[in-house]
Amino acid sequence: MKTDIEIAREIKLKPIQDIAQGLGIDNADVEPYGHHIAKVGLSSLRPEKIAKSNLILVTAITPNKAGVGKTTVSIGLALGLNHIGKRAIVALREPSLGPCFGQKGGAAGGGYAQVLPMENINLHFTGDFHAITSAHNMITALLDNYIYQNRDNCAGLSEVLWKRVLDVNDRSLRNIVSGLGNSTDGIPRQTGFDITPASEIMAILCLAKDLEDLRLRIENILLGYTKEGAPFTVKDLGVAGAITVLLKDAIKPNLVQTTEHTPAFVHGGPFANIAHGCNSILATKMAMSYGEYAITEAGFGADLGAEKFFDIKCRVGGLQPKLTVLVATLSALKLHGGLDEKRIKEPDTEGVRLGLANLDRHVHNLRNFGQRVVVCFNRFASDIDSEIEMVRRHCQEELGVGFAVNNAFAEGGKGAAELAQLVVDTIENKPSMPLQFAYDLDDTIEQKVEKIAHKVYSAGNVTYSSKAAKALSRIRELHLEHLPVCIAKTQFSFSTDAKEFGDVRGFEMKVTDLIINRGSGMIVVVMGDIMRMPGLPKIPQAVNIDIVDGHIEGLS
Repeated sequence: MKTDIEIAREIKLKPIQDIAQGLGIDNADVEPYGHHIAKVGLSSLRPEKIAKSNLILVTAITPNKAGVGKTTVSIGLALGLNHIGKRAIVALREPSLGPCFGQKGGAAGGGYAQVLPMENINLHFTGDFHAITSAHNMITALLDNYIYQNRDNCAGLSEVLWKRVLDVNDRSLRNIVSGLGNSTDGIPRQTGFDITPASEIMAILCLAKDLEDLRLRIENILLGYTKEGAPFTVKDLGVAGAITVLLKDAIKPNLVQTTEHTPAFVHGGPFANIAHGCNSILATKMAMSYGEYAITEAGFGADLGAEKFFDIKCRVGGLQPKLTVLVATLSALKLHGGLDEKRIKEPDTEGVRLGLANLDRHVHNLRNFGQRVVVCFNRFASDIDSEIEMVRRHCQEELGVGFAVNNAFAEGGKGAAELAQLVVDTIENKPSMPLQFAYDLDDTIEQKVEKIAHKVYSAGNVTYSSKAAKALSRIRELHLEHLPVCIAKTQFSFSTDAKEFGDVRGFEMKVTDLIINRGSGMIVVVMGDIMRMPGLPKIPQAVNIDIVDGHIEGLS
């Protein structure tokens, strides 16, 4: 089969104005970025249409390192729905340069289920990530200047919480000392970098309902504490307006198209293991404004991504998904069935059987949120029919959930028709119930974390480091216990140990830190040794990326 980039290059794209016109978006609201990408103004949102649209979440079982193809399934489902005569739009996150040049090589789908132009989407796109990086680091520069200018008076700060960000994987920047050199070069202090998808600005962009809300959230960002122990925010720094100016275009959703010219909104990109892992509420609502069916995804497995989609994004945005699609692959099932990672592509019926316990946990958890679930088996060329049928029988006969095989990677919309029809039939006959959140906002932070730990992760004890306990005291002092929590932990296990696969239960969940994201309106609960700035693998994907005869190679 041709590579992703070869397939993408062969598709004759439609002018983006034609895609927008086909949706019914006013030309005045379409801001082209070249011939095939555009930003869409927020005045195009249609509240009356949003209320009637069928929102579908795509999530997954606990993934292996190669992932399970949620983005390919999300795009494929949109293609499949259009193939059977429905009006469907997909809303996705933007790829981060760090993973693209690190391990993944891209995040725009695959095969004949891609969003295009994939090279632009995987690289600089419309500059949203750069705008977020610049806005975040502008705050840092202005904060460092404030500290320098007030170094000899009582207006200075005793503690600084705000770091810098960069959209690359660079372990050397996790912990640094800034301000070295002459006295005019700043105040020396220990600090560091996070990756841009971990920036609170990214979370804010993805949760803001409009430009005014964006500014209000930026004002509320907690930067540190004064010498008197009072919180110091962007509002205190007096620069919220300047930072909002840097984001005035980035807040607008990006419109592109799929391999079959289906409209797609690609906007925002927080990671699910260190942030809330969902595309922007605005892009999702834009898809709902113009699609009878709107498909979106949440990062990594359902424990990390779907929980945050429900408890944070849906709660903030007032969203009610009609259905959740749970993606599974034989490779992931075999990994959770005890096979060594080097053998998960080999035939092994027993490994599949044992791995189904992981799938069962996710189905159970999603049902606890009130969700109607269907399982999508994302097929790979090496998969064996008898093992696929084993998964089908288990889902239909033992779990009582719908099951369909997705072949969109190889066949486009036609290959997702079975899944699309199952989704339509399920929504029409047995849609999801109203959302049942994992916790109440009136719960304490400890109660929220404990409810997620027990209901979603089946953990035993929840413990707190001394650093986390100190942060809890501050949260109470600042009267921020009403905020939702955002779990930051490994994506490869229900536990905090990335090597504990399968249906692991009863483990200790240790909270190592709590980060107050007052602007985005959440408390990030750090568990285990999760890093907010990833490192590069031994052989990064960057060694395969090149430009040959004017064509980019190596992205996927």
